[in-house]
Amino acid sequence: MATVTELVEPETKTRQWMGQPLRRKEDRRLLTGVGNYVDDVKLPGMAYAAILRSPYAHARIKRVDTSKAEALSGVICALTGEEVAKLTDPFIQMSPEPANKVKDYCLAVGKVHHVGEPVAAIVAETRAIAEDSLEWIEVEYELLDHVLDARRALESDAPLVHDQVGSNLVYHGVWDYGDVEEAKRQAFKVVKASLHFHRFSSTPIENNGVVVNYDRSNGFLNIYCNNQMPMVSVAWLTFGLRFPSNKMRLITGDIGGGFGTKIINYPYIALVCLLAMKSKRPVKWTEDRKEHLIAANHGNERSFDVEVPVKRDGTILGFKVSAYDDCGAYTRYEPLGATIWAQVSSGVYHFQNLHVDFYQVMTNKCPVGPNRGYSRMQHLWMFERTIDIIAKELSLDPSEVRFKNYIRADEMPYVTPSGGIYDGGDYTESLRRAMSLIDYDGIREEQASARKQGKLIGIGISTAVDSGTNNFGQSKLVNPNNIFSGNAEAARISIDGMGQFQVALGTVPQGQGHETFASQIVADEFGIKPDQVTVLAGFDSNINPYTHHSGSYASRSAVMGTAALLGASKKLKDKISSIATHLMKIDANSKLEFKEGNVVDVASGKKIALWQIAGVAWFDNLLLPEGMEPGLVALHYWKPPNFTLPDEKKRHNQTLTYSYQTHIAAIDLDPETGKIKILRYVIVDDCGRQINPLIVEGQVHGAAAHGIGAALFENFEYDSDGQLQSSTFIDYLVPSALDVPSIITGHLETPSLFAPMGIRGVGEGGGTPLGAIANAVEDALAPLGIQIVDSHQNMQRIYDLIRSRR
Repeated sequence: MATVTELVEPETKTRQWMGQPLRRKEDRRLLTGVGNYVDDVKLPGMAYAAILRSPYAHARIKRVDTSKAEALSGVICALTGEEVAKLTDPFIQMSPEPANKVKDYCLAVGKVHHVGEPVAAIVAETRAIAEDSLEWIEVEYELLDHVLDARRALESDAPLVHDQVGSNLVYHGVWDYGDVEEAKRQAFKVVKASLHFHRFSSTPIENNGVVVNYDRSNGFLNIYCNNQMPMVSVAWLTFGLRFPSNKMRLITGDIGGGFGTKIINYPYIALVCLLAMKSKRPVKWTEDRKEHLIAANHGNERSFDVEVPVKRDGTILGFKVSAYDDCGAYTRYEPLGATIWAQVSSGVYHFQNLHVDFYQVMTNKCPVGPNRGYSRMQHLWMFERTIDIIAKELSLDPSEVRFKNYIRADEMPYVTPSGGIYDGGDYTESLRRAMSLIDYDGIREEQASARKQGKLIGIGISTAVDSGTNNFGQSKLVNPNNIFSGNAEAARISIDGMGQFQVALGTVPQGQGHETFASQIVADEFGIKPDQVTVLAGFDSNINPYTHHSGSYASRSAVMGTAALLGASKKLKDKISSIATHLMKIDANSKLEFKEGNVVDVASGKKIALWQIAGVAWFDNLLLPEGMEPGLVALHYWKPPNFTLPDEKKRHNQTLTYSYQTHIAAIDLDPETGKIKILRYVIVDDCGRQINPLIVEGQVHGAAAHGIGAALFENFEYDSDGQLQSSTFIDYLVPSALDVPSIITGHLETPSLFAPMGIRGVGEGGGTPLGAIANAVEDALAPLGIQIVDSHQNMQRIYDLIRSRR
């Protein structure tokens, strides 16, 4: 059973730069076009790769002939799945038996499993030649039956996605706490719903890309990529490629957004490594937009059957849920998504009776992977949609049901049924603040007046808890033999002989402002200005410190990066203090302050400049205290407290921090067209103490835009043949600035009880807009008695629902 084992002491130090809305250091570089992205990498003799992809959802590969393509002028070499199977091993799997028998290579071997799966690759002198030569590759397919629905995939006569597995089931788990059946017997009513969370993904400005140079002089693979967690991907690469990890150098520059989608691009990295070794040339591959939409990765599609016992006053007695998760054709980061939802097992609500029967299933669709709010947003959307259904069936206002059931601020730290330990927050105040900002009572009056005129105004609320800094111990829930647990991050701070500060992190930035927030933390620690701190851009495994958890994902970078920086700062300050007391000839236990670039003795007022101490440490080292090594460099590795392995009931704390947001949307729904216009949109966010409010505001707006896009525009739709119908931006609609409303924001700052300095992650938002907008749409359609059961509010579907009622 998870218990609270360690609380951090409240921050008492006065900080000059913490909480200041400084402009991001990165912005000048990125906005003036001098950023360094993977496609900007140009190496002498570099060649270009292109990939031939499957046109079918499921087919046996009978023959691949690349001879005509290889005979073309400018073509250097080709690679097929048959060669890949000889040169490499399948990527390691995290699934339990028998799903761990899935054989996943960087090219299809034996058969294709989804439209867009790579079948062959070409290396040529130019990208144009490489892409044109694909037309000359001959592939003979034998079409097979396919399956596109998770529930259908579980049926005994369903086509098998992977024959050697013998089943389409990846993972089945039961989470059972309290006594839901007894709660149902005691309930005034059992509210039931069947819900569907649709398939969509992130659309970063920069698609996946890889450049690999195999240096034959030293046997190194120099890999330039935009993977979000490159040192985690090494595990897949070293075993898959049969290549030693200590001869892999992974380098990322600026990354044009990731949101999780760039975590599982390791098959492409492996492919380009093979192409570079075969061609004996540096090779670049850059994904185009259609490739990204059709085959990069999608977010988890999930359906739910829900039963909720409630009292007459709206008190929730428990939840009983059956969930069916469609992970597509391969399990590249799965089945972690089959457990990650349990980080927020009860959402923001106070109930202890919970039964979840979870199935994760393979189908002949694009593989899924992490996507902003990964796995939790599906679960939280189910909660928020169900809360409004409960309110409707009990003739209560949705806000009233939420106030009745929120976990209270005085219950923190709160332990959820599955063992998650919430680290503080005031959900009630969050909703009160949001209702005030949107003028909830006033807009309800507007709604009543508009309905008399035949207009459909809807108001939707959603509160989502946003877990961050994950515990990889959750991987042992799906397979006890998995080798991951906990989490860790690294930071290095150095002061050179001239007193100049340099910081290196393992956090692999992708637009979150790491160079800015890190300089603010270090400036406060050493009593200098952020402009005096240089933070290395990007990541290089030969230069940056790292752990094998390092990267940007799970809202971890601010918490983990800050904690590692504080640890490195303490080590460095301790050494500087020893040198300072020695040089100033004062007691070694004197109380010192770091202020305005000096080390100051509080008692006497004596001071010595940091640059003087640095000069002694590096140049004039005979003046150092006896036995002290030269230099001023500190490296620190930090791992979070309160992490345990799961017990026999699957209970453990799966993340360190739990931010939260309340969103309220007011919409106008045109009954003649089904078109939705957002009238007002309010967000109240609490990510603990804010390091940089300007960055926080940007992350809150970005997450909202992402969620609004998913709710109203973005949807991966497949036809009956398994062809993706939304494979370009003509059909997969991404919201523009004109489609995202002006957002009114408010912030609470409830310090985290566990994270250093009381900070939490920010930016994922838990998919909160999907709940707010779905609830607003059903509220608008209330006069017609229409219930919303899907997370995507497609204008045509809504129009058809209205017509069916008229």
